[in-house]
Amino acid sequence: MASRGTEQANNGFIALIVAVATIGGFMFGYDSGVINGTQDGLRAAFNLSDLSLGVAVAALLPGCAVGAFLAGRLADLFGRRAVMMTSALIFVASAILAGAASSEVLFIAARFVAGLAVGAASVISPVYISEVTPAAIRGRLSSVQQVMIIAGLTGAFLSNYWLAATAGASTEPFWLGYPAWRWMFWMQVIPAGIYFLALLLIPESPRYLMLKGRDAEAGTVLTKLFGNAYATEKVREIRESFAADHHRPKFSDLLDSSGRVRKIVWAGIGLAVFQQLVGINIVFYYGSVLWQSVGFSENDALLINILSGSLSIAACLFTIVTIDRIGRKPLLLVGSAGMAVTLAVMAWCFATATFVDGKLHMADGVGTVALVAANLYVIFFNVSWGPVMWVMLGEMFPNQIRGSGLAVSGFAQWIANFAISVSFPALASGVGLPITYGFYAASALISFFFVKAMINETKGRELEAMEG
Repeated sequence: MASRGTEQANNGFIALIVAVATIGGFMFGYDSGVINGTQDGLRAAFNLSDLSLGVAVAALLPGCAVGAFLAGRLADLFGRRAVMMTSALIFVASAILAGAASSEVLFIAARFVAGLAVGAASVISPVYISEVTPAAIRGRLSSVQQVMIIAGLTGAFLSNYWLAATAGASTEPFWLGYPAWRWMFWMQVIPAGIYFLALLLIPESPRYLMLKGRDAEAGTVLTKLFGNAYATEKVREIRESFAADHHRPKFSDLLDSSGRVRKIVWAGIGLAVFQQLVGINIVFYYGSVLWQSVGFSENDALLINILSGSLSIAACLFTIVTIDRIGRKPLLLVGSAGMAVTLAVMAWCFATATFVDGKLHMADGVGTVALVAANLYVIFFNVSWGPVMWVMLGEMFPNQIRGSGLAVSGFAQWIANFAISVSFPALASGVGLPITYGFYAASALISFFFVKAMINETKGRELEAMEG
């Protein structure tokens, strides 16, 4: 069935849909990464302590948790495309408000609102892509989401670097007399506006349409995607999958007949949480500050961020080529093992560092090892947990619980992200970087055994065949 759908697929139309939907991933990455490089400006503008800076940097994340939780359910009520369009408008408004904030409270509020859009994009784009692509190539097309997330991060880094370099520093005046760090947020309006307009070009998910009883519309979309013969059989398969347990989706569907949370839900939550416990967003949120602390200039630190982003994209491209051949589970296992080793090396490097005039200092050779280990860590993450977690969350749940399963897993992912991000400045200055990175290394090691025990392969399976 999957191969016939692939052979008859309207590849140009599918490519357009995937390209538009993954702009949501770009916005997810851009809004997450734009904070990296603005910390000096935030400290100067709002007189922030280490803890206050951690809260300001992480203010996006509670909003992401709320946005992810609501988006899964709202997508079942109003449609995948409607939720994506709403998130695009929120991206525009929140970027304007964050750049214009006159106080710490207003800035935190603006970033929380931005998080609603990021959280929605993080869960709806993958599920939408999984619902409009053939099973045989679903993994590689869904993996494009992670490429776009990294492209968004890298785009934010490039924009921030250019603005800071042109102005002289992130705190220096730029256009209209406003400091460059404020323009770092305002630049986001451009891709957000493009995202909204592009969404007008794509259809609603056929599985959502059938969930609402709009079978004729779903058949029209499926025919345009895959041809008439495949569409007719797919409509029947989707109808049968809903008929087996057809009622309005609700959160109680996540419980089994004995009232316990289904194993598939725990698997989704575990994937979402472990992706954050390995500390990946510390590299992206605090990268410039971290590398400045070991002797690099602000410009050099921003360039290192760009290097990390470029390596991430290359790693994701490898995953796109291999995920439907190798499978999801083997990539996760390789990634867990590689991250455990590289994070342990980074912990050792920080343990050998000394403080000179109150600043962390590494020997030249050790600093190089730390930089290499950090970039290898980024590669291992983006070959595996970066794209594969989102691919699996978009496809692993049965049709009836996909929205609710995504809502709960997405909420858990962003809560873990918040906990890791907001705690980093205090941990780094408290227990120290060696113990902090040692915790991330231990989490990566534990994730290896979690995948072995809890994750089932989904390569090549139709969405209607998912069980749990």
